[in-house]
Amino acid sequence: MSVKPRLLRPVGLDDFLLYRLSRLLGTAGTLVIRLCEGQYGITRREWRLLELLLRHAPVPPSRLAELAQLDRARTSRALSSLVAKKLVTRTTQPADRRQAVLGLTEAGHKLCASLLPQVRALNLELLDDLGADEVAVLDRVLDRLQARASELIEQHSDFPKADRRRGGRSRPALG
Repeated sequence: MSVKPRLLRPVGLDDFLLYRLSRLLGTAGTLVIRLCEGQYGITRREWRLLELLLRHAPVPPSRLAELAQLDRARTSRALSSLVAKKLVTRTTQPADRRQAVLGLTEAGHKLCASLLPQVRALNLELLDDLGADEVAVLDRVLDRLQARASELIEQHSDFPKADRRRGGRSRPALG
């Protein structure tokens, strides 16, 4: 008789997939945060935007927000910081001055050229305990879970959105 894996019979937090993934991100992500903030003076969110600009520039801010899976307000704040740090350029379009495209400055390219190999090395170190076959399975499973999560977002579009500015105070208390 086989016992179901704890992910299929969750009882407490440590049995929930999303909690375990969050803990993994929190633990391993700390290394990236230390690297970004300590050595380069940027946040992890800013790093995400820089890396996406490296691959997709020139791009409008709204498209960058989509690529980064961030709301426009958070993207705008991070971009303002990156422009102030002279890592990103924001160029308005002559035909419509309300429209802008983003790109990396020379300093932004240099930062990416230095930081990207270090983040790549950390990712490879994290995977060191897995064999190539396990990494391939993990990659496929993550793709499937991402696709399923996207489906669930569509299926549960009736769930209320959180108002994080108000700290959830507008929701009724249970009990």
